[in-house]
Amino acid sequence: MEIVASTLVYVGLLAMLAGLVNVVRPLRFLRVRRRRTGALIMAAGALAVLAAMALPARAHHAASPATQLDAFFPDWEFAERHTTRVHASPERTYRAIHAVTADEILFFRTLIWIRNPTRAWKGQRASILAPPPNQPLLDVAVRSTFLSLAEVPQREVLVGTVVCCGRVRRPGTPEAFSALTQPGFAKAGMNFVLQDEGGGWTRVTTETRVHGTDPVAQRRFARYWRVIYPGSALIRRAWLRAIKARAEAGTTGA
Repeated sequence: MEIVASTLVYVGLLAMLAGLVNVVRPLRFLRVRRRRTGALIMAAGALAVLAAMALPARAHHAASPATQLDAFFPDWEFAERHTTRVHASPERTYRAIHAVTADEILFFRTLIWIRNPTRAWKGQRASILAPPPNQPLLDVAVRSTFLSLAEVPQREVLVGTVVCCGRVRRPGTPEAFSALTQPGFAKAGMNFVLQDEGGGWTRVTTETRVHGTDPVAQRRFARYWRVIYPGSALIRRAWLRAIKARAEAGTTGA
């Protein structure tokens, strides 16, 4: 559902851009001869974006909890999941997860800047959106807006944060995070799970889940998620590639 919704958003935005170009100057090689046609294309694109934003969020439930993410997020509406295989032991891969820096993740700073240009200003408080160089990204995250929710050595790392929609004091403990259930908020969790496949190979999966505590928060976050989803997916895949490269090189120190 969310992939479809996000795709529809960007198709609509491209249609709006194409329509605007044809309003300024009809492109006859596209068989557009009147500015009115360009205006109609813009309108169709706008309707597509509005329709995508209005699509309801689909509820999910973990029927058989198997991970710490399942325990903290048994219910969610938005998610993405990515996997890679690493030619290294779970121990070395686990250390690499904790050691990877933002600069090892391809296009991380560029995509974060696109998402929030103000974070590029000097003097911004260090966070996952403005990470200092040469510091492990997970460490930066839990020192700022994220909370370490659970950690099973060589098996799973789970962090969480509040991503929407009102002001709330950052929960100080995993128990306080779980207890944040009042209406008006959306909570996000991201994990890395390791599975020993034998033969010197480890499968690493990262999953992100977001749960809105009421329908209003879910609708508000849906609009945001459907815009950032492609960039978020690129970051997660690049993050896994950075973990793989560091673990296979054996450079697991910070």
